[in-house]
Amino acid sequence: MKAIQFIRNSSEEGSATNIELPRPKATGRDILVQIEAIAMNPVDYKVRPAESEPPKVVGFDAAGTVVETGDAVTLFQEGDLVYYAGDVTRAGTNAEFQLVDERIVAKRPTSLDAASSASLPLTSLTAWESLFDQLGIDPETPDDNSGESLLIIGGAGGVGSIAIQLAKLAGLTVVATASRKESSDWCRNLGADHIINHHEDLTPQLKSLGFETVDYIANFNKIDGIWEAMAEMIAPQGRIVLITGHQTQLDFGGTFKLKSAKICWEFMFTRSMFQTDDMIAQHHILETVAELVDRGKLIATVNRSMNPINAKNILEGHRRLESGTTIGKLVLSGWE
Repeated sequence: MKAIQFIRNSSEEGSATNIELPRPKATGRDILVQIEAIAMNPVDYKVRPAESEPPKVVGFDAAGTVVETGDAVTLFQEGDLVYYAGDVTRAGTNAEFQLVDERIVAKRPTSLDAASSASLPLTSLTAWESLFDQLGIDPETPDDNSGESLLIIGGAGGVGSIAIQLAKLAGLTVVATASRKESSDWCRNLGADHIINHHEDLTPQLKSLGFETVDYIANFNKIDGIWEAMAEMIAPQGRIVLITGHQTQLDFGGTFKLKSAKICWEFMFTRSMFQTDDMIAQHHILETVAELVDRGKLIATVNRSMNPINAKNILEGHRRLESGTTIGKLVLSGWE
């Protein structure tokens, strides 16, 4: 089968090569998916192999067709059109065929093609788990949530783009951060009620909108440099969810302690990495996302498409992601 393999941790030319690998065989709860399209995320370049590590096939978001099922599979059959975000402990989606546990897969939206479907899984799962699992917002009670406010830091990114939509469906008032006109317009079009600039002091901007504090903060961007601002902006007994690493020492006491603020982390791969008892929850979340898309309640956030899936385009995608200026999702489809 065709695949793209990284030989070192770089997006420079020659860091990834087009290769042929043996086609895997499905056993147990695994399904074998013939991949039609993939989407790219920052985690793709974060897991490239270090100099001391062997070559690696990376990538997570995918949409394709089930071509084989393991003997314990009950959710899918050959021919099903599916989408998923993969497992950080296994070989990635930059390959023509991939094994994936059925519990983190769902049938893709019937109203979307493979490329648009591939743009959804990782960001939808991260946004859903951040808002509803970690922050504890109830998506079924939008009327009860109507007086609550959410600050999304990094609104125009892949996760932020989905989180804005989910938060609005849940009834919240959404303040999103963006730094350019293009990204600000993107957030507004997705439903954000207010926009502030994360390259400027956030606290006075928030207050100028009439918010002394917000009930929730979902930080899908950098933590360093705005930690103290988050302490100021979060309401007493408010909740904060984080998804990125940090370079500086973080003080979880001080104002956070005085406010009894709840701070938690979201890592979309936790369930598959540790084979948790509720691992199948991601199957159900993706089912719900597909239903919302097909009902016109949620839109895919593709903002750039590239064809075909090959080493040259994968490297270009990594360079774009590393620039930190991408809006929405970048997708690749088809094999040469």
